[in-house]
Amino acid sequence: MPCMLIDPSLRYKPYTPLNLQNRQWPSKRSTTPPIWLSTDLRDGNQALANPMTIEQKTTFFELLVECGYKEIEIAYPAASDTDFNFVRGLVEKEQIPDDVWIQVLTPAREDLIKRTVDSVAGSKHAIIHMYNATSPLFRGVVFKNTKEETIELAVRHTEIVRRLTEECTAKYGTVFRYEYSPETFSQTEPEFAVEICDAVKAAWGKSGTDTLSKIIFNLPATVEISPPNHFADLVEYFHTHISEREKVLISLHPHNDRGTGIAAAELGILAGADRVEGCLFGNGERTGNVDLVNLALNYYTQGISPNVDFSDIQHVIDVVTQCNDLPVHPRHPYGGELVFTAFSGSHQDAVKKGFEEQSKRHALARSQGEKEIWEMPYLPIDPADLGQTYEAVIRVNSQSGKGGIAYLVKQNLHLDLPRKMQVTFYQVVQAISDREAREMTVEDITNAFRETYHFGGGKYEGRLALRSFKISSAPNPDGADEAEDIRQFDGTILVDGVVRVIRGDGNGPISALLNALRTHLEVDLALREYTEHSIDTQADLQNSRAASYIELVPSSDRKSSTSWWGIGVDRDIAGSGLRAVLSAVNTHIGDRALPELKLSVGFNARSGQSDIASALVNSLGLELPRRLQAAFFEVVQRAAASSGGEIAHDALAALFKATYGYDSPAGAFALRAFELERVEGGGTRLAGEFALDGRTQSVRGVGNGPLSALLACLHQLVEGTLVIREYSEHALGQGTEVGAASYVELVYEVVENGQARKSSGWGVVSDTDIAASGLHAVMSAAGRVGVVWKSAA
Repeated sequence: MPCMLIDPSLRYKPYTPLNLQNRQWPSKRSTTPPIWLSTDLRDGNQALANPMTIEQKTTFFELLVECGYKEIEIAYPAASDTDFNFVRGLVEKEQIPDDVWIQVLTPAREDLIKRTVDSVAGSKHAIIHMYNATSPLFRGVVFKNTKEETIELAVRHTEIVRRLTEECTAKYGTVFRYEYSPETFSQTEPEFAVEICDAVKAAWGKSGTDTLSKIIFNLPATVEISPPNHFADLVEYFHTHISEREKVLISLHPHNDRGTGIAAAELGILAGADRVEGCLFGNGERTGNVDLVNLALNYYTQGISPNVDFSDIQHVIDVVTQCNDLPVHPRHPYGGELVFTAFSGSHQDAVKKGFEEQSKRHALARSQGEKEIWEMPYLPIDPADLGQTYEAVIRVNSQSGKGGIAYLVKQNLHLDLPRKMQVTFYQVVQAISDREAREMTVEDITNAFRETYHFGGGKYEGRLALRSFKISSAPNPDGADEAEDIRQFDGTILVDGVVRVIRGDGNGPISALLNALRTHLEVDLALREYTEHSIDTQADLQNSRAASYIELVPSSDRKSSTSWWGIGVDRDIAGSGLRAVLSAVNTHIGDRALPELKLSVGFNARSGQSDIASALVNSLGLELPRRLQAAFFEVVQRAAASSGGEIAHDALAALFKATYGYDSPAGAFALRAFELERVEGGGTRLAGEFALDGRTQSVRGVGNGPLSALLACLHQLVEGTLVIREYSEHALGQGTEVGAASYVELVYEVVENGQARKSSGWGVVSDTDIAASGLHAVMSAAGRVGVVWKSAA
């Protein structure tokens, strides 16, 4: 099996030190911050498994502006329509403040440069950032270019950038600056990096001495392959050898492959750099870009204003994690959940004494009009400056042992428990161990976990269990244009062995389920913490699953000391979160009585649509879509009006069958037989034999799929138009007897006697074949909308 080499020099060679005479950077000290450029929306975004949507990028852009960033690389516009449209949206909606320069990236290709310039046309200020790789590895292996060809490529395309930007300025008034990156700078010969940048500067021909007219040379450590002192040497060499240094801004773009991106940036600034490109919390390819939050707050703790604001760092974390879908590590400098927490007793004692002494020292300084200097054991920055409290700093814990239990759970159940859940479960294990006065085995621990969190089904299943669900979007009832759509949960759950249909609305699947539980089962809880990870085991590599962990608290007290944790595992991430909710709710409800299913359905009765739907699930196995639930509920109310608002289960099922012809022989208008075939170029052809009031007619139609092909057939037989407004289907039965139930709502529009008529109707059909169930459901619905036959039909 592969392993580390005893002699790694057989495979790896060290970096080549730069013989830099009289280097100056080691004795320098920073007194002002660099110019910052955030590349979260470009370099950070391209590194995400799921790149940001336009809405997420807009939210992130607004955060960067809020934090005070004046230069923001927003996209690689030629890479995708999403990036191009995002840039155009910011420009056309005038969302870019006048003092903010947007930056866009392009490779050295004329067609891509043109699209890049087009993307920012009409903006007030824009930086065009062009790059090409310059290192020997890329020149020789990737591009097969000589040094001369590499320089010619950069010069020729710089001239193209100049021409296109000048044309854009003349037409739209956009003011441009130019940035050039010798990509893989840290692996490029120092003298060649200077040579190519000098040639680019000459080709640009417009560099001036004021900051906004200087050409920007961005020096990336595209891959970090040497210690930070070597990177500083390379920067100082460039700083002292580039011509017309007064007309140049040196920018750094360190990556973090060796874990020294922060050090490389700080030493590079000492070596002469003016500007740093990076991402909030270090997102980026592989190990990430340099962390702009970390860098800025390093300056802050030295008494230097970084010119960006993280007074509410939790808000910044929330937006970044929401948009990137990546967590901030608990130990991440300044932003991690645990960075201000001391678990060790000796550390806590030092912090406690530090607070007491500092309080006295600050009181004396105030009385004498002196600075109240922060000086605390283990805390290089005051958490309050970042909008944090001291609660995490001064708390005392006795959590020794939780890590070992969490390790066994992870090894045997493949569950990586959140820290707070580790603490909670440790207390469960400790109580069992104390009660039984014996050592807890691995089996004891895993069984205790399953019983505590109702994990694993079978005998461990709780009173509530998820059977099926559907998550859909709907317009926000607030009606505001900028309001995000709500999520609707429609599902069936087992409640003490009885299938119940529940539904709810929320900002997402979890809040929608919590709303449903509150409405139907009077379980009033709120989400306080959520985390998840994937489960990939050797035995299940092809079927990765998601594990979700949820902490619920009373909705009336979000800071409650009482909470309930739940765990859910599913191949679907939404499903795992919903199962985790029910896991926590099962612990919360214990054995308390839950509201029973009601079937009093008069106009003033207590039953609702979900109660009727639950009864149909239990009697017929049908899981009605939400719109059909509403339609049938009105039917039930009218039918029950004559009996005091009450209706029996058997009568309810019979009423449904009679209303929608379910489980009944085909009527006078039916599809007697059909054949489906794929057509060349895509689509489906249906050849059908139709029964029309006692006669039979064969018709062919083509559509995108079976249902649209059937509508094409029907439009040859009837006047007006038929449109499917809603289609839904689900499996019916189990094992070898499994079939499909289909639900179709048709809308029919026709002109009769000069008058327009519009009607709609539902068809509900089950069949062993899913295609057949859908087609017959369309026919069933068509028989209920009063179609008008064509005279020739």
